[in-house]
Amino acid sequence: MNTSLAMLDGPVFWAILAVALLLFGGSKIPELARGLGKAKREFKKASEEVEHEVRSAVEEDERRQARLKQIEQEERAKIRAQLEAEQKAKGSQDGKQN
Repeated sequence: MNTSLAMLDGPVFWAILAVALLLFGGSKIPELARGLGKAKREFKKASEEVEHEVRSAVEEDERRQARLKQIEQEERAKIRAQLEAEQKAKGSQDGKQN
């Protein structure tokens, strides 16, 4: 259990509630609670948006890396085919000279 929340049990909670009631009055407490609720919702929405942005950036990077790997493999295959063709042509020239 979180130690900071553990301190808010029993008499401590009631003392905080009494002080808040004295400071803000009974009519302001619901208004403050609504404001806290709105702030919590906005914070949650903002954190979800940031999380979405991070996920999409990671996914985009993964797609880019996969595409680069695919391009690299295609280039290697082209070079390999070109080298094989050159060796084949060289082999046929060597065979004609003998």
